[in-house]
Amino acid sequence: MQAQAFPYWRISAYYFFYFAFVGGFSPYFGLYLQSLSFSAWDIGVLMSLMQLMRLFGPYLWGTLADRLNERLRIVRITSALTLVAFSLFFFVNSFAAVFAVLAVLSVFWVASLPLVETLTFDHLRGNPGRYSRIRIWGSVGFIVVVLIVGGLLDRFGLRLLLWVDVLLLVGIVLSTLVVPEARHVPECAEQPPIGKILAQPRVRGLLVACFAMTAAHGAFNIFYSIFLTEHGHSKSVTGALWTLGVLAEIVVFYYMTTLLPRFGLRRLLLASFAAAVVRFAAIGVGGDSLAVLIPMQLMHGLTFGAFHAVAIAAINRWFAGSTRARGQALYSSVSFGAGGLVGGLASGWAWDALGGAAAFVLSSLYALIGLVIVALTLRDDEEMPAAEAPTEAAEPLEG
Repeated sequence: MQAQAFPYWRISAYYFFYFAFVGGFSPYFGLYLQSLSFSAWDIGVLMSLMQLMRLFGPYLWGTLADRLNERLRIVRITSALTLVAFSLFFFVNSFAAVFAVLAVLSVFWVASLPLVETLTFDHLRGNPGRYSRIRIWGSVGFIVVVLIVGGLLDRFGLRLLLWVDVLLLVGIVLSTLVVPEARHVPECAEQPPIGKILAQPRVRGLLVACFAMTAAHGAFNIFYSIFLTEHGHSKSVTGALWTLGVLAEIVVFYYMTTLLPRFGLRRLLLASFAAAVVRFAAIGVGGDSLAVLIPMQLMHGLTFGAFHAVAIAAINRWFAGSTRARGQALYSSVSFGAGGLVGGLASGWAWDALGGAAAFVLSSLYALIGLVIVALTLRDDEEMPAAEAPTEAAEPLEG
């Protein structure tokens, strides 16, 4: 029987447009909010709304998808509603109105990616290492947009950002229409209930460490562009620095198929957290110097690329069968939700009270906490077993 072609390009198109929108939103929307005369605390609160919704939204959407077995329909509907909600930014500029629009937008925005992640792994089946080769197109989308948008905003002003982001959301909606549902593959063995999975020390340790790593990225995700412009760097240079970080991320994603089975879960995570400790402290004290900022951006390959690829592969392995969608949702909720919320609000407070450098030093402390948690809760033998280790897929690609 001929193997079913893996829908590589159709799934990759979704990741491309999804993270292209992230590239048009995360680095620059804080600057747009600053242009509306909002304070650092206001910006921190507003930009943390998505993280707040990630506390419970992905798990609720994931549970609904598990119960209804309607992942793809939920992805398509929530993506369309995200587009509608974002369009309201053209008509609002007060804090209360922007807060309301971002809150509604965030409810729908947090739904789709965890569901697409589970769908992607169902397509991959026994070859989870190929995830990084698909996710790499998200990084490409991010780079394309962040490079182009930086120059455009220097020339035409921040209002153009809204038009760019709307077009990218249209791309997301259209890409969801071509993503295919995955064929259900019955599990060979009965899976433990989700409560028993969460009782495992390695699972709890990983989730808490993920919280710490995302909190460590709080100042970077929300205030990095503002930090750079306040240190005299142009929006074009800002876009180039963001791009450099994602290029490093792409390299790590590309080689993750060999890195993960060779070095294992614990060692890669320890390297990621150690890099984050150094990276954010150095950014805080060296914001004026490109000689400092450039190598610190290259560390993004470790602090996000390696961290995310390893964490999501572990979650996919530990939460199997009917618990998979909820496992990915828990990862999103604890990491990007709770961690992002705490990191964003804390960095906004630190920025107003102590300055930008202090906000990044605080990020370094979060990373140090995560480093200790990984060292204490994950064992050296937490490797990917040979049968589950990421490999190049034997399945054919779609034409």
